[in-house]
Amino acid sequence: MTKFLYFIDSISTWVGKAFAWMILILCLAVTYEVMVRYVFRAPTTWAFDISYISYGALFLMAGAYALVRNGHVRADVFYRFWKPRTQATMDLILYVIFFLPGVAALIYSGWKYAEFSVRFKEVSIFSPAGIPIYPLKVLIPLTGVFLLLQGIAEIIRCLICIRNGQWPVRLHDVEETESIILREKELHRNDPQPLSSGKGAGQ
Repeated sequence: MTKFLYFIDSISTWVGKAFAWMILILCLAVTYEVMVRYVFRAPTTWAFDISYISYGALFLMAGAYALVRNGHVRADVFYRFWKPRTQATMDLILYVIFFLPGVAALIYSGWKYAEFSVRFKEVSIFSPAGIPIYPLKVLIPLTGVFLLLQGIAEIIRCLICIRNGQWPVRLHDVEETESIILREKELHRNDPQPLSSGKGAGQ
C-alpha cells in the first residue's frame, strides 16, 4: 500500500514541479512587456493573454501537488492539537462530503468547457493577437483527474491512520519551516538535554 501511495504522490509531485516552470514564462513575459511598453513605447498585443494563461495553467495543475504537500488552506487552529485518529476522521468526512463531489463536478463541467473550446479552436477575445486558449481549458478536466487521484490517496491515508493511530509516512521533497520548528520543539521537549555535553565520545 505504501508503494501505491508513493506512486500517486510522485505523479502529483512531478506534474506540480513541471508546471512550476510556468512561473519563469510568466516572469519573462511580464518583464518583456514592461520593457517594450515603457522603454520603446511599443506594447505587445499578447502580454495579457500570456500572463493569465501561464498563471492559470500553474494554478490549475499545482492543485494535486499542493494536496500531497498539505498546502491547501486549512483552519487548523484546533486541528493541530487533535490526536491523529481524530484528524483522520475529520479529514475523511470532509473528503467524502465536500472533496469528492466537488472534484466530480469539476471533471464533469470542465470536460464540457474543454470539449466545446477544442471543437471551435477557441482563441482569446481580449487582444487582436488571437492567442489560442483551448489548451488552457483542456487542463480543467485534467486538473480534476489529478486531484481525484491524489484525493483517493489521501482517503487511504485517513483509513490507515484511523486503523493504526498514526499518519503514514509521506513522500517528501520539501518541508515547510513551520514543520521543522514544531518537530525540533517536540524533540527538545522529549530530550531537554543539549546534544553536546562537552565530554569526549569515549567518556
